[in-house]
Amino acid sequence: MRYFNVAGAYGRFGERHDPESHLIPLVLQVAQGTREAISVYGDDYPTDDGTCVRDYIHVADLAEAHLLAVEAATPGEHLICNLGNGNGFSVRQVIETVRQVTGHPIPEVRAARRDGHPAVLVASAATAREKLGWRPSRPDLAGIVADAWAFAQRKG
Repeated sequence: MRYFNVAGAYGRFGERHDPESHLIPLVLQVAQGTREAISVYGDDYPTDDGTCVRDYIHVADLAEAHLLAVEAATPGEHLICNLGNGNGFSVRQVIETVRQVTGHPIPEVRAARRDGHPAVLVASAATAREKLGWRPSRPDLAGIVADAWAFAQRKG
């Protein structure tokens, strides 16, 4: 299973990294007031708004894909599947979605592009659909962010 950008949360399960490096939790930290602003690394990519576009997959969709893969496993066979929504969202779309979901302003700071980052990176989950019967059931960015926001507000 090749994961694209896993995000969201499921009940009391979500992501916390130290240091945090993933976009959605970083933007949520700004909404919580624990980070001053979000850095936007490059705004001159050949995309609609100039920022990188990435594919986000809800953690619960990822778990469902794993369950289907276990059920479909055949001894001696090897299957490689990309797991993503097949839809891309730009950095600015993620930031705006966090603003809408949380109701908080999200200050942005322009930063230089990161070397080697492609403008667009979106999954084709065609193999997972074909071989496992998997389709993401939570592809909506606002839903992914809302679940992550609910988790981020929990203590501990």
